[in-house]
Amino acid sequence: MTFAEKKQRALALMAEKKMWRSNYAPPLMRLLWKLGVQIPPPPFMSFWLNMLSFGVFFGTVWGLFMWLTTWANEGYSVLMALQSSLLAGVLFGFFMALFHYWRKRVNKLPDWNDL
Repeated sequence: MTFAEKKQRALALMAEKKMWRSNYAPPLMRLLWKLGVQIPPPPFMSFWLNMLSFGVFFGTVWGLFMWLTTWANEGYSVLMALQSSLLAGVLFGFFMALFHYWRKRVNKLPDWNDL
């Protein structure tokens, strides 16, 4: 089974379970799919891949936003801003990975390899 077929089957299964589309196919994920990145939907990714992908994206965007709007004017050092962004990314990534793990268990979704 090709990646596209597995992805369509996974998306149909999650829609059938009445999961919110924004949870199983967020806009960033749809953009990555259009760019040709073959990454499974978040409920089918491993805990660590979810944590890494959500954490890196959030930590980077949030850190840049905070630096441009607040931290630079308040005299934060670059090191302090990086540490804060890293901590925010790790925490956000952990809780998003936990959320998707929980949604996978509640909806009794199979593993990606078992589709």
